[in-house]
Amino acid sequence: MPVARQLPRPAELRELLSFRKPDFDLRRRRLNAALTIEDLRTIARRRTPRAAFDYTDGAADAEISLARARQAFRDIEFHPSILRDVSRVDTSTTVFGGPSSLPFGIAPTGFTRLMQTEGEYAGAGAAGAAGIPFGLSTLGTTSIEDVRAANPTGRNWFQLYVMRDRDISFGLVERAARAGFDTLLFTVDTPVAGARLRDTRNGFSIPPQLTASTIADAIPRPWWWWDFLTTPKLEFASLSSTGGTVGQLVNSAMDPTISFADLDVIRSIWPGRLVVKGVQSVADAVELAERGVDGIVLSNHGGRQLDRAPVPFHLLPSVVREVGPEFEVAVDTGIMHGADIVAAIALGASFTLIGRAYLYGLMAGGRAGVDRAIAILREEIVRTMQLLQVNTIADLGPEHVTQLTRVVPRGRAAGSEPGS
Repeated sequence: MPVARQLPRPAELRELLSFRKPDFDLRRRRLNAALTIEDLRTIARRRTPRAAFDYTDGAADAEISLARARQAFRDIEFHPSILRDVSRVDTSTTVFGGPSSLPFGIAPTGFTRLMQTEGEYAGAGAAGAAGIPFGLSTLGTTSIEDVRAANPTGRNWFQLYVMRDRDISFGLVERAARAGFDTLLFTVDTPVAGARLRDTRNGFSIPPQLTASTIADAIPRPWWWWDFLTTPKLEFASLSSTGGTVGQLVNSAMDPTISFADLDVIRSIWPGRLVVKGVQSVADAVELAERGVDGIVLSNHGGRQLDRAPVPFHLLPSVVREVGPEFEVAVDTGIMHGADIVAAIALGASFTLIGRAYLYGLMAGGRAGVDRAIAILREEIVRTMQLLQVNTIADLGPEHVTQLTRVVPRGRAAGSEPGS
């Protein structure tokens, strides 16, 4: 029987018509429209000069390590429970002797104010407001003391490179301790700089140079250059002079003779938690646990050092199995979604760190953009936990996740083991 037709009734039309109050705050409107970290990346790319965006977005050589790390998180299968009450979900956890409201913190990143002039001020302030740790890099563009001022009651971590001039490194350790930073991330994957080809091709230097190409790139992004030229000169935690590509600056500052002896010295002068960042094998993880460090970060530096390096997320289960459940293992590289974080925790990670995900938010909208990045990840974590039907971070376990296989070694040298 055909449906009877009639003329639309005014009362029914009124029910269908709804108009949102216009939002004249362009930044807020832009950020609210971003539903994922990838959305923030799209905004960041549009608003940031190519050289600065590519420095953040890029990795080493052919960028295979970064692509594999992101693919590893895509190649997971979740196994939800059923008929659990998940009306309330607790995302808080404890890591390296202190609390965090979420199972992730902001990773240390270098030259951050070049991405957007609020830089570490935005990151530290947003981290403090969210109740998560903030990491400051040795190559940060805000001083240790100013980061403390931006996040006076929150957890601040300092990431240390061993410099050719050891007194610089020791002085930074002492300043971080005086400023109340509670954890030192001793980074061991950067004896020399990786081949950041995007930077070389873009002629990216510190500080940025006004050339014909950068001026052409600046024309559609005048706000970035206005911010850069009308805010205080970049301050570096460790570099007394600048001028050159990032790789040149790193190579001039870092010391390829770094050894376990340096770890022992730093341990003797640092009063807080000592965590080694940049671990990429099971054997090294075990040795560090035996040496009594407080934890490690499985990391290939976001794919920015050795291309084709091990994928930290792939290493995670083997490392956790060998070092035992009491030893804290954090992981970074490739995290773009809250589900990535949930999967890492389920497979034994104590914690995770985000780098690019936070910087995309920073470039998209300064402090408000970092707040939005944290909010997006928080929403994704909560929703994923609810759909898995778990109530707390501690409830997540290996039974909730399977790592699907995409890249399998064909063979190994006699006597070698995976990840060793």
